[in-house]
Amino acid sequence: MHEIWMFTAVALMIVMVPGVDSLLVLKNTIIHGKKAGFFTMVGIILALVVWTTLAVLGLATIISKSMVVFLAIKYAGAAYLIYLGIQSWRARAQNMILQEELPLQVEAEKNVSLSCMTQGITTDLLNPKTLLLYVTLMPQFIQPNFNINSQLIVLAGILIALSIVWLGIVILVMNVIRKWFMKQTVQAIFNKITGVMLVGIGIRIATEKV
Repeated sequence: MHEIWMFTAVALMIVMVPGVDSLLVLKNTIIHGKKAGFFTMVGIILALVVWTTLAVLGLATIISKSMVVFLAIKYAGAAYLIYLGIQSWRARAQNMILQEELPLQVEAEKNVSLSCMTQGITTDLLNPKTLLLYVTLMPQFIQPNFNINSQLIVLAGILIALSIVWLGIVILVMNVIRKWFMKQTVQAIFNKITGVMLVGIGIRIATEKV
């Protein structure tokens, strides 16, 4: 029981520290609204469920020990973040084009939710830090005398629950102040800042030593 509370405290700090997940949810909520933010969160949670499944099956450990696979995930994740950053940087120009071509704008809005969920899933599945969390952090809070998979599922459940609560708070707060961000000048600055941050995180992941 002591291990669970300790992990909860550590996991809460990890979830609340500004990172890719929070930034992605914040960006999509500001740009597309509350619904898009929640779909981004759903994508992130689905990715965590996949990582939990892989961990229970023992595949997460195998992936982490395979340098080729680990580096492939690492560089693919870094490249995807850089791609999202470039998209964010160019977002204002793209939106202006959509306003001039209404049919394209309507079609784009239909795909926003799916696109945001895909971003959430892809970003977390290709995040090497999420993999390391499952194979290095969680085992420290598992007692070998009890069923390891059951404990792993409980710890993962705590991580997922905390992620839902924290990201939900981010979405609701950002949705309240979203009208201010909708000013053309503010939105342009916001897009540029988030673009630089995403590219910066992608470069840092790519250049970090394993």
